[in-house]
Amino acid sequence: MTTMTVLPPPDEGWFKSSFSPSGGNCVEVRFDEGLAFVRNTHDRSGPMVAFNRAEWEAFLLGAWNGEFNMPA
Repeated sequence: MTTMTVLPPPDEGWFKSSFSPSGGNCVEVRFDEGLAFVRNTHDRSGPMVAFNRAEWEAFLLGAWNGEFNMPA
């Protein structure tokens, strides 16, 4: 993963999974300038991480392949 400093994007255009329970713990994602920004919905002014397209696509493929499933 590449480390970089980015300014937070405006507080619009964020979305979360339709599978997230209302009031539950989840993250929000926003795409801007070729990056995927991820933040905690309960701490929207807190830290966030940014991934470039290749990193984001690798994560999505890994999730689809079950690589990030919680151990039993």
